[in-house]
Amino acid sequence: MTRPRLRHLAFVVRDAEQLATFYRDRLEMEIFHKDPDGSHFLTDGYINLALIQQQLDGEASGGFNHFGFQVDDVETVSDRFAEAGVPRPVQRPSDRPFAEYRAIDPEGNWFDLSEHGYLPPPA
Repeated sequence: MTRPRLRHLAFVVRDAEQLATFYRDRLEMEIFHKDPDGSHFLTDGYINLALIQQQLDGEASGGFNHFGFQVDDVETVSDRFAEAGVPRPVQRPSDRPFAEYRAIDPEGNWFDLSEHGYLPPPA
């Protein structure tokens, strides 16, 4: 098995469209997905950056939200978590196309696990 790779960072932001435009125009990132709630997803070709639109009725405050690893086999990684006394990852809702599972580390920090990765499908 190859080593898990950090491929995804997510921030809750006040104006996802404005920030996405900034990263697109100033750092040449590609906007490849927009959620109905206004969240924008960008890539530099290697790492996916999620700009999650902050919602007044949401539970997430602004700032860093979670990160994500691409892994060869979620089940194998899940077994390692169980051995360490950490809860097994749970499957994400099917309307979340970028990560299949949500996990927490021993400190309670959220992170995602994906076998297919975080980048958009090839054009």
